Amino acid sequence: MTFRVLIAGATGQVGSAVVRALLACKDCEEVVAVVRKTTELDARVRQVVVDSAAETFEADVAKLARSIAAPLYGVSCIGIGKGSAAWSEEDMTKLEVGVVGAFARGCFAAGVERFALLSAAGSTPKSRIKYARVMGQKEEAVKAVGFPRLAIFRPGIIAGNVNTPGYVSVLGRLIPGSYGTIDQDVIGRAFVAELARGAPGVTVLENGSMKKLARPS
Repeated sequence: MTFRVLIAGATGQVGSAVVRALLACKDCEEVVAVVRKTTELDARVRQVVVDSAAETFEADVAKLARSIAAPLYGVSCIGIGKGSAAWSEEDMTKLEVGVVGAFARGCFAAGVERFALLSAAGSTPKSRIKYARVMGQKEEAVKAVGFPRLAIFRPGIIAGNVNTPGYVSVLGRLIPGSYGTIDQDVIGRAFVAELARGAPGVTVLENGSMKKLARPS
């Protein structure tokens, strides 16, 4: 079945990989990116400028989503990337929980039933680590929206990402399990495969599950 995708965070490293995978998918008829300002994306991507800092952001997302033909799936690849340690927890929460939560609620209000969320390995709101704690809060905020089908992606060390030093990617390949290295293009293909499959309920995908999903069928 063909579908369309509304994505936030399309200009980031993982977001760009997801967009590439969507454009390569024959079943994806359109990719619409919510952006703060138009930028250099593939010409096949329709960019719509929406102010994520505005009080009307959630309603603006809902209005945009309603204007796109169904079935429409939502994707959030919003993330801080490099320099997260320099962010205060308050500012990080405003972006990762506030903006992402508003985007998700806007999608849901417009009838979007399938949503994919970029998070990180080890995410839990009970973590002592600021980044993992905020990521966990983001996951909980999106779960609370009530999507019938929600996929949460928790990559470890992301290779092919300009924010990840090369030596870290190499060393990460020696680490087994969810905290090791995974290529961002593998993450992108896994997003598309999971959107197309759309298992009911909440699905959490770590490195192993994403690598399996990304393999050619």
